[in-house]
Amino acid sequence: MAWTVSAQTRTQYGVLPAINLNKKINARYKLNFKLEGRQRLFQQGESAADYQLTDLALVLARRMGLDHSLAGGYLIRFREGERIHRLIQQWAFEGGFTNLGLVHRFVLDQTFAPSEAAQFRLRYRAAIQFPLSGQSLNERELYLKMSNEYLGELQAAEYDLEIRLVLALGYRITDNNKLELGLDNRYDAFLRDEGRLRAWSTLTWYRAF
Repeated sequence: MAWTVSAQTRTQYGVLPAINLNKKINARYKLNFKLEGRQRLFQQGESAADYQLTDLALVLARRMGLDHSLAGGYLIRFREGERIHRLIQQWAFEGGFTNLGLVHRFVLDQTFAPSEAAQFRLRYRAAIQFPLSGQSLNERELYLKMSNEYLGELQAAEYDLEIRLVLALGYRITDNNKLELGLDNRYDAFLRDEGRLRAWSTLTWYRAF
């Protein structure tokens, strides 16, 4: 895989496996649990691989109407012996091209780490999902998911921007089980540094109860 970037951009590559579980409580409420790990395999100028972190997140969502919902949650991150805490507030809605499953998501989060200043972020993501055969997604069928996300970050009176582009190929095993394999590209630190490009191979299992 080749990347076309400036000579000053730092590059990283690794894997991002995850388990995503959803439990419908009733017609309005849904609980989401996510377990995700991050393993770096390569960094420009370095050859040593290292396991970076583990995330555990729990989010409760309330459907407010036919096409939008509000959610709040908590994430704990285990990184190099530290426990990092994050609060999450989210508004999501479906709009336009509904046959493609277009979803917009706005997120505010606040991250608190023992060794760093508090970090505050505002995130916007647009994602679409569509079957590769037919008009609707059925069991044992493939689908494509694409998303583009922008993250504004404020930490210690310094501002930065991160841009993410994700492309994944999914397979709907059953009505309640999906498996996705993709590539998550993240470009950040270009407002206050020389820039950093991180590419993660993703493997995510989705299970609904």
